[in-house]
Amino acid sequence: MELAPRERAILALERRGFPGPGAKERAIREELGLSPVRYYQLLNALLDDERALAADPVTVNRLRRVRDSRRTER
Repeated sequence: MELAPRERAILALERRGFPGPGAKERAIREELGLSPVRYYQLLNALLDDERALAADPVTVNRLRRVRDSRRTER
């Protein structure tokens, strides 16, 4: 089973770089029509989805490492 278009769009947004503060949040609202809080909820669930790993292993593994390092800092 493939990722839904919104799930692919979330991963695509994560692959991009953003020039300054607020740019990513603005892109989340404008391009995906989501609040940043909802976006990060969906992204976090997506990181645990094996379909996402198969679709974009570099991005998913990078984000998993970031998430894991933040969890160990707490």
